[in-house]
Amino acid sequence: MEKQLKIWLFPVLIILLTACSTKKQQVFQPDGTELKKCTDEMTKLMLHDVTNPPLASRFYAYAFLAGYEVLAQHDTAFHGMAGILNEYPKIPQPVISAYSYQLAAVLAILETAGKMQPSGKLLAEKRKIIIDSCLKNGMNENVVKGSEEYAGQIAKEILKYAKKDGYFKISDYPRYTPEKGEGYWFPTPPAFFGAIEPYFNKVRPFTLDSASVFKPVPPAEYSAEKGSRFFKLMEEVRITGVSLSHEQKNIAAFWDCNPFAMQDEGHLQIGVKKISPGGHWMGIAGIACQQKKLDFNKSLQIHTVLAITLMDAFITCWDEKYRSNRIRPEAAIRKLTDPEWKPMLQTPPFPEYLSGHSVISTASAEVLSQFLGDSVAYADNVEVPYGLAPRKFQSFRQAAEEAAISRLYGGIHFSDAIQNGQIQGKKVGGNVIKKLKLKRI
Repeated sequence: MEKQLKIWLFPVLIILLTACSTKKQQVFQPDGTELKKCTDEMTKLMLHDVTNPPLASRFYAYAFLAGYEVLAQHDTAFHGMAGILNEYPKIPQPVISAYSYQLAAVLAILETAGKMQPSGKLLAEKRKIIIDSCLKNGMNENVVKGSEEYAGQIAKEILKYAKKDGYFKISDYPRYTPEKGEGYWFPTPPAFFGAIEPYFNKVRPFTLDSASVFKPVPPAEYSAEKGSRFFKLMEEVRITGVSLSHEQKNIAAFWDCNPFAMQDEGHLQIGVKKISPGGHWMGIAGIACQQKKLDFNKSLQIHTVLAITLMDAFITCWDEKYRSNRIRPEAAIRKLTDPEWKPMLQTPPFPEYLSGHSVISTASAEVLSQFLGDSVAYADNVEVPYGLAPRKFQSFRQAAEEAAISRLYGGIHFSDAIQNGQIQGKKVGGNVIKKLKLKRI
């Protein structure tokens, strides 16, 4: 009888222990705000490292891909990226007995970012805060360790994938020298920085067949003739710049997003901390997910797809920038009409055509609208930490339109670069939607 009682009690004990263990594994139940925190931490490092806009998009993309890979291995509602993204490998699921996949996803994001970003080791503190919080709230130590191990294995595979995208081969290319001749780009004041990422079009895209698959129409041909198309475009920038309204100045400042901006401090030039265009849109994604009260998994999908979109948008935009090598408005106006003219915004250190913000903002708006709808009203407070007031929008596309026209107000782009940049961005966003078969959430 005693033997039979022991046999009966044993499975009951196992069930009870399993229930306790399961309860402890459910302690970490993040929502979309946890991903916003990851974005914010990555963005802070980019400010610290003065990360250029195309490279920033690369960091966001691979970091969030690591988190998404964990998600796709556990939630069948989200398909894996193997066979969809260019050269993306089929990553085996780690064999680990106890872990929280959502904790592993967050840790994989931070692990990947930590290995890719120059000052990535500073993300260790964020990881420690998350882990300590899980332990403090009762998560089993083995589950935490298992989650760390799971994250590490996935991050390792994503880093291998990233290493093969061609970015590290860029250093083998000859040093970029601006083309000489009328109408070509050359460094502008105040810092006269050299060209940024002239070979970014050599990097493997995620969804594009090639960097030039959506090759835009050429820019208006440079001309000093007053009746020429180029001269008219140039005059539009000059006249707009000297008659800006208060609202137009606010718009230009809000969407500046120039990590290379400088200000004079006596005999020194000090860098002004500003986020990249991609960082701004990643911030918008966080706001939208939080406002829609999306769960962690859906929020992670949106952040990941947006980051992928940003990198592809930068690749195709930079492909054209260094094909046309077009002069900036500041340089053209000073040469042809007004030697003392200055734009409201500082001119970024790369060729003018296409407008990068027009491309990436339009592409981002296409993807976010596909996910969340065409009429998502929201208050954009992404720039508040950098001293700018929030702006309200009725849709993502309205925000993208404003971001695009801000480049004219700021005096750093001609209208054809803005308009054709928007066309390019719509193509990039549409391509992502088609390749990933995105549906409304």
